[in-house]
Amino acid sequence: MQERGLSNKEAEVQLLKYGKNEISEKQKVSVFQIFLRQIRKNFILYLLLSAVIISFIVGKSITAYTILAVIVLVIIAGFIQEYKAEKAIAALKMLVMPVSRVLRDGKEHEVLSINIVPDDIIILRTGEKIPADCFLVEEKDLYVNESILTGESAEVKKVLPKTQDNLKDENILFMGSFIVNGRCLAKAIHTGMNTKFGKIAGLISTAEKELPLQKKINKITTYMVFIALSVSLLTGLFMIFTAPTLDKEFLVNVLILTLALAVSAFPEGFPVVIITTLASGVYAMAKKNAIVNRMSIIETLGETTVICSDKTGTLTEGEMTVKKILIDHKIIEVTGGGYEAHGEFMLDNKPIDIKNNYQLSLLLKAAVLCNDSQIERTGEDEEYKIMGNPTEASLLILAAKARLFKENFNFKREEEIPFSSERKLMAVLCSDKTGSHVYTKGALEVLLSKCSYIQNNNKTFTLTNKEKSRILNINKELTSQSYRVLALAYKKSSSNNKNDLEKDLIFLGAVAIEDPPRPEVKASIRLCLNAGIKVKMITGDSKETAIAIGRQIGLSGKVLEGSEIDAITDEELPKIVDSIIIFARVKPEHKLRIVKALKQNGEIVTMTGDGVNDAPALKEAHIGIAMGKNGTDVSRSVADLTLKDDNFATIVAAIKEGRTIFNNVRKFVTYQLSCNFAELSLLFIGVLIAPLLGWQIPILLALQILFMNIVTDNLPAIALGFNKSSEDIMRDGPRKKSSILSKNLLSVLIFTGSLMTLLVLGSFYISYNVFNEDIVTSRTIALVSLIFIEIANAFNFRSFRKGVLTRSPLVNKPLFYLSLISIIATLTIIYTPLNTIFEVVPLSLNQWALPITLSLFVIVLYDLIKIMLIKTRKIDLNL
Repeated sequence: MQERGLSNKEAEVQLLKYGKNEISEKQKVSVFQIFLRQIRKNFILYLLLSAVIISFIVGKSITAYTILAVIVLVIIAGFIQEYKAEKAIAALKMLVMPVSRVLRDGKEHEVLSINIVPDDIIILRTGEKIPADCFLVEEKDLYVNESILTGESAEVKKVLPKTQDNLKDENILFMGSFIVNGRCLAKAIHTGMNTKFGKIAGLISTAEKELPLQKKINKITTYMVFIALSVSLLTGLFMIFTAPTLDKEFLVNVLILTLALAVSAFPEGFPVVIITTLASGVYAMAKKNAIVNRMSIIETLGETTVICSDKTGTLTEGEMTVKKILIDHKIIEVTGGGYEAHGEFMLDNKPIDIKNNYQLSLLLKAAVLCNDSQIERTGEDEEYKIMGNPTEASLLILAAKARLFKENFNFKREEEIPFSSERKLMAVLCSDKTGSHVYTKGALEVLLSKCSYIQNNNKTFTLTNKEKSRILNINKELTSQSYRVLALAYKKSSSNNKNDLEKDLIFLGAVAIEDPPRPEVKASIRLCLNAGIKVKMITGDSKETAIAIGRQIGLSGKVLEGSEIDAITDEELPKIVDSIIIFARVKPEHKLRIVKALKQNGEIVTMTGDGVNDAPALKEAHIGIAMGKNGTDVSRSVADLTLKDDNFATIVAAIKEGRTIFNNVRKFVTYQLSCNFAELSLLFIGVLIAPLLGWQIPILLALQILFMNIVTDNLPAIALGFNKSSEDIMRDGPRKKSSILSKNLLSVLIFTGSLMTLLVLGSFYISYNVFNEDIVTSRTIALVSLIFIEIANAFNFRSFRKGVLTRSPLVNKPLFYLSLISIIATLTIIYTPLNTIFEVVPLSLNQWALPITLSLFVIVLYDLIKIMLIKTRKIDLNL
């Protein structure tokens, strides 16, 4: 079972289908459950319900019904946000859909794993996840990891059943386990929730783990609850102690105001809005081909200091083409490119007649038979679709140019030794009418050491050391030109003993495979280096090939080979690992050591991998990245991020998006808390200075505070989570600490909250003490001033570097439209009969001047502060 990316439309279709057929009732998004969660976990609802009950008891029915309406709005708003977030998260899981290869009607097909049905014959190879419970029909050296079911990490040997009527565990492959070695054909017997894995999954709680980011938000929320309740209580007590007379109505008003103030200062929307912001950001990453498997990596993405990237398919195109063949002391040029079977074999600029060239025909036969991949016509001329490994597919395309296909050879594969990254070889024993032959392919220097003979001019000769040196020199020349070289050998065999398959082989020749760098990679690497992120290439290819590719993509520096890593101790490796740019001829165990060494040096490591044995390194890295197109299910199962296009540029885009998401969270939190700070301090300070200035208290009434909390606090704050990435977000170094509220942001929070408090108190003073407006008009002006200043600050918080007046208000469209809704809602309660409920009055044109002037003043002030801070470099350029 592999995975492929779906379009967004396909994902929606599959989400519906998958949800109906494969997901238990416990896993579905339940509207009723979300409503219950909103009521159960929303602390402010209980405070508001208390206010409703008190209002009804004392006969304030209008106030009671208004607060009741607020409760309904809070529940509905929370429900909509959480429901959309859960739907987005569920849809994300569908963006990389597992696919399997099955035999139907005698032909091999690639189908979505959820569409497998009992009796399907499934083709499984090393690294693939088993998509259904099935029994073996055919197997070669099959070992399975069943730890997901048993908890035991030991590999389990699987064998063919003696009869299909008496199946044992050793004959059955269980859904969810992995093939760690070998290949097989298996017949499906159970799928979905009817499998052993499905039955266990049905018993497991589907509760999501709490995100580290969410823990930090919850910690901030806890502090705010304490501060909000304390200040609200102090405000209420001070009103009581300073009141000239106490009556029942006054005490009730104080109690309701205290509850309303606590509600307004309590950031109840934080957890849901955080998940919504993360889900929308992660969905944006998915559109850029980066599928986030664990949301907790969002923080770590912005802290990445080193990217360790595979070469093949990630830094390079991955669409491999054989361009040269080394055979019989000659270099044959092969024309054509990609996965089209158009091309000719040229020697000295003249076409070769392959039918009359025995050695070339034999090499092509070895390339086809020692091969586990498939190619299939797409219906467009000679273009083919590959199923399997791109390197192997390039050999099949090479043979197809000579009109040689697997179907041309009537053979039976008797035995095989599968390819592994440790051995760097693959061998098969095939029998046909001419007898039994071993065909082998692999890394040239490795395969050459297994060869005792060489095929030249249709004859076999002893392979001398001098001849080996000559071949190795040609290999060095080809790899220095960035070709990937693969050698092929064969021999006639009379033994089925696997231990004898790779002995005394006859060297046939080698193919030089072109895998050019991706065009966008060079710019992406430059972007990383500018952002303080080091890039290291890790490849199983030769040193010369790695250096040649590195030169083309802008990576140059010290090179270390796998054999050299073996000679270095774990204590010595961290001392030199930072200076190494390219690691060549690397094995999976080397990757793990490299990651550990980098982490020991304090680096935040992102590592890519695609093979079965890459899983430990991916798990060890801070961020493990698996390949969606050519990776194995094992690597994807432990990875934090999956690339649908296997492209290095997508990693950089994911880091950029991760930085943006985290920055938006910080802006949203800072803005929301500054508003809460202003509202608390406004009411508290207002009560303290009211006796000195002859004010009636409170400055704002309970319903006005609740209105402002819903309409102007939450709406603009939510919109800040949708800020687009700034163009220069990758120009600064990685974030060193992932705290949401840094010292700088805490200073911004306190300054902004204090400024809003001062300006609103000033507006109340000017209207009440200077212009001698009545208390209701003064409260209305103070309310509108606070609403407008908060909206102005939301635009200020779009960026801490770029001004508001020099940018379009539509840079963040959700913010613009939600701010417009806030303004319309404010006008509605002022100029409609609702004004009697909220105890506000219509304002004249002159009276509007003060709120508008103050909000514009805030914008101009912040624009000037930004200019000053940028000039003095006293600003976080990541924001």
